Amino acid sequence: MKFFVDAQLPYQLCKLLNAKGHDAIHTDDLPSKERTHDNVIRAIVQKENRILITKDSDFENSFYLQRSPKKLLIITTGNIKNNILYALVNNHIEQIEKMFKVYDLIELDNYGIIGHE
Repeated sequence: MKFFVDAQLPYQLCKLLNAKGHDAIHTDDLPSKERTHDNVIRAIVQKENRILITKDSDFENSFYLQRSPKKLLIITTGNIKNNILYALVNNHIEQIEKMFKVYDLIELDNYGIIGHE
């Protein structure tokens, strides 16, 4: 799968996904880094058919209102330590992969994952 990791999530998450065999990029890979505008991020994920991973509820709103991005993994864990975030993603990545075949919006919280229609 192809992912785009948003700025408020650590770059190491991108490395974890790449190590799992996915194609993941991070806002830090772009020229404007964490200052990259949301519209630029939307354009990249649309053009490259990537799943956006973010904590930013603005993207959830635009998903429902504009269907942009087309696929979204929203992280709703609140502030947690990075190693806990990595463990959550690592423990659920296979289920996330399967769920994206059915759902376009998936939520990852402290207890598991939820598919939204």
